[in-house]
Amino acid sequence: MIAIELNSVTDLPLAARKILASAGNIRKFAFYGPMGAGKTTLIKALCAELGATGVVNSPTFALVNEYVTPQGEPIYHLDLYRINSMEELFDLGYEEYFYGNHYVFIEWAGKAESLLPEPLAKVTIEPDETGKRSLRMTL
Repeated sequence: MIAIELNSVTDLPLAARKILASAGNIRKFAFYGPMGAGKTTLIKALCAELGATGVVNSPTFALVNEYVTPQGEPIYHLDLYRINSMEELFDLGYEEYFYGNHYVFIEWAGKAESLLPEPLAKVTIEPDETGKRSLRMTL
């Protein structure tokens, strides 16, 4: 397990580097944490670390956003918050995202727990009452 304490958003670039380095060859990341914990903000930092171009934002209504690295590699960002059934994941074509060889960042991954690919890095974000965040990543 990897543990990272975030005192402010200025800690995000270092946290993103540590997460990606610790994950090694793992390219699938599941994010857990309450609403407003900072899942999207952390994913923005991870995409920046990977050199993604374009605006990185939550795909809450689109369900999936695609970003591109300078090498032309896609990065997929899924937000499953609005998913109400496994059938919706099948209709979304989740296999393309979960089982390709690209980076995939999945918010609200608990909604698809039985379908998540392996190997998978699970990142849990826990905010405290002061606004600090604790990150835990298990591989």
